[in-house]
Amino acid sequence: MSVDPSIRITIATSKSQVSTIHNQLGEKVGISIEPYRRDTFPAIVLASAYLSDVQNIDKNETVVVCPVDPFVEDDYFKCIKELSKIIETGKSNIALMGITPTYPSEKYGYIIPFTDDNVSYVASFKEKPDKDMATFYIKQGALWNSGVFAFKLGYLLDTAHKLLTFSDYNDLFAKYESLTKISFDYAVVEKEPNIQVLRFSGKWKDIGTWNTLAEAMTENNIGKAISENCHNVNIINELAVPVVAMGVNDLVISASPEGILVSDKEQSSYIKPIVDKIDQQVMFAEKSWGSYQVINIEDESLTIKVTLNSGQSMRYHSHKYRDEIWIVISGQGKVILNGKERMAKPGDIIEIKRCVSHTILANTTIKLIEIQLGKEISVDDKTIEILAQ
Repeated sequence: MSVDPSIRITIATSKSQVSTIHNQLGEKVGISIEPYRRDTFPAIVLASAYLSDVQNIDKNETVVVCPVDPFVEDDYFKCIKELSKIIETGKSNIALMGITPTYPSEKYGYIIPFTDDNVSYVASFKEKPDKDMATFYIKQGALWNSGVFAFKLGYLLDTAHKLLTFSDYNDLFAKYESLTKISFDYAVVEKEPNIQVLRFSGKWKDIGTWNTLAEAMTENNIGKAISENCHNVNIINELAVPVVAMGVNDLVISASPEGILVSDKEQSSYIKPIVDKIDQQVMFAEKSWGSYQVINIEDESLTIKVTLNSGQSMRYHSHKYRDEIWIVISGQGKVILNGKERMAKPGDIIEIKRCVSHTILANTTIKLIEIQLGKEISVDDKTIEILAQ
């Protein structure tokens, strides 16, 4: 797939995902951080204010909002360019991408266009129906609502100011927790009279559920996995131990440091409210400098395996309530403790007492075991320091 380097991409996400995004895409990508979960309307407004007030994007620029979870090919991105052109003509305030349905799905909302032209004004919207109503809508020429929207930045900000009280990005960010949870469809799209939809009939698969993700997999098993006498079973294993399935049908099995899921494929679509109730220690995370994985949890200790990519370093910091011990497994680098430097190599043990400022700079990829010791071990126990050059 070709990439247009002139396109400016901003990602709207939670704070917990920022380090992972920097790890995968680099430091230059724009990120609008949602401090709380408030659904798509507040998220899109916050991102739009970020574009205007932080990145100084002209209010006459066209913005296209895309979900991150569809499985698509190049023609999808060509359609996005066409969507942008519709807005630039000035004939509508919002342009949507409507997916030509392949079956009467109960998972998607439906867009009813006035005509069967490639671009049509929208007659109405229908909520997620049962199978019979979905079949009826499709016979009317309905399209799946893909969640892709295009609009002028100024239009969205003007609309937002009519619905929310805020002065600029910083003010909106400060008030974000108090905002009502509401989708962009409910708040804006379904109330906009001047709206068009662009048909898309290419490959599009929403992989926001385990069932649809399994459909997009090119092989049944990923990781250490064995299935014997199974039908329609997909295994995704991120652990170092094998997963074995025997004589079962229509299952998705996922094993990761965060937990293990064994589910009927149809039932897997209903997992979100169950997961939301689980208060689980983060066991693996990508950071801008590398990654870490928790390998043991005790009442007054936490043991993790840290991978620091070559040329990277942790931020210079200290902890108030815990001591740390680093055991270097592989690689070489430089450790700084309270401004004093020392080299680090495999087999070295570095003791770091609480309130001691520290970091490590990787000359090569470094792997180390970090043991945290204390009665109050918390991710919030971190004070960022300034490292004198």
